Amino acid sequence: MIEIEVQNETNQSQEKLRFSAVPRIGEGIRLLDPDGFWASYDVLDVWYQKAEYGEVWVPYLHVRKTDSGLDGALPAQREAVSFAT
Repeated sequence: MIEIEVQNETNQSQEKLRFSAVPRIGEGIRLLDPDGFWASYDVLDVWYQKAEYGEVWVPYLHVRKTDSGLDGALPAQREAVSFAT
């Protein structure tokens, strides 16, 4: 597991999370929002900084919530999509 500091542009927050691989720029990841719901985020930037100890480079992510076009809409206001059978 790799511990990565995630800087969230949407919530203006920082937290350290563990990943099995470092996400790449443009990839989407799912993060838990402060309201307790999971949401999709886009990776805007990935960079590495040298750690204060030894010859170790620590990864950092800069993310922003994916624009779904449904922000602020109540479930009843969202357009229903029917599937042809």
